[in-house]
Amino acid sequence: MFQLFTDTDTDILPEEAEAFGYKLISMPYAIKDGDTVYPYEDFKIFDYGTFYNTLRDGTLPTTYGLSPVKYMEYFEPTLKEGKDILYVHFSAAMSGTFDSMKLAWQELSQKYPERKLYTVDTKGITILSNNIVKEIGEMALAGASIDEIMLWAEKEVDKFAVYFYADDLKFFARSGRVSGLSAVFGGILGIRPIININSDGIMKSVTKAKGRHGAMNKLLEYVDNLQEDIKDHRVIIGHADAYDLAAEMEELLKEKYGNDLRTEIVVVNPTAGSHCGPDTVGVCFHAKQR
Repeated sequence: MFQLFTDTDTDILPEEAEAFGYKLISMPYAIKDGDTVYPYEDFKIFDYGTFYNTLRDGTLPTTYGLSPVKYMEYFEPTLKEGKDILYVHFSAAMSGTFDSMKLAWQELSQKYPERKLYTVDTKGITILSNNIVKEIGEMALAGASIDEIMLWAEKEVDKFAVYFYADDLKFFARSGRVSGLSAVFGGILGIRPIININSDGIMKSVTKAKGRHGAMNKLLEYVDNLQEDIKDHRVIIGHADAYDLAAEMEELLKEKYGNDLRTEIVVVNPTAGSHCGPDTVGVCFHAKQR
């Protein structure tokens, strides 16, 4: 027997996590000098409008990894139940939090030597991870074993691609999490970088576009050039309080691929949103390559 885990950086909502059989690990943040906030533990519903308006007003939140003790608090109840753990998580290349996870597991494995921890690194965050988490959730509900899921992940994780644009470069410029990104004059000139998460799980600026609609058209080009079996999988459109633009993207995708295209519109979680900033829009789809 095994228990699925995922984290809030994958954009999964608590009710979705429960439906797929996941236990949810909360990735924290703090606004200004305030208390640390744990999504869906300190609040039940993400008030994303208020959160992103706070960012628009100039606030730059701080995000944190988890301590080994916190990971132990999440994992140990499942181990006590006699279950192994399969943790489908956001990119290990983006955070030192997984060093804490490893330290926690070193201690837990001494206490529960018969139990195992399996991990699937989605090599992504937000909607890229969301797509993979949901596919694995469906497999588990259908009765797939850990071995079957791990084999699928080995072949398929790199076949989910995400492309998105940042509306205001100051958020990514501060975090330094995107290689090849220059914030200089971007906001003034209306230039928006198109960002990809590569197979190393690292965000990289791959090109630029003029204006929001120019950026959306560039995203659609990437979908058209890279998509593979697009209608056999979800196409997830993510937004950071830019629903109208996400809905427009959904409409353009359905005009291209048909109204039966399986699309979902997802709000970017607050921890990831602290880095990309408000009005970001992106699309994740099954692809030949990332």
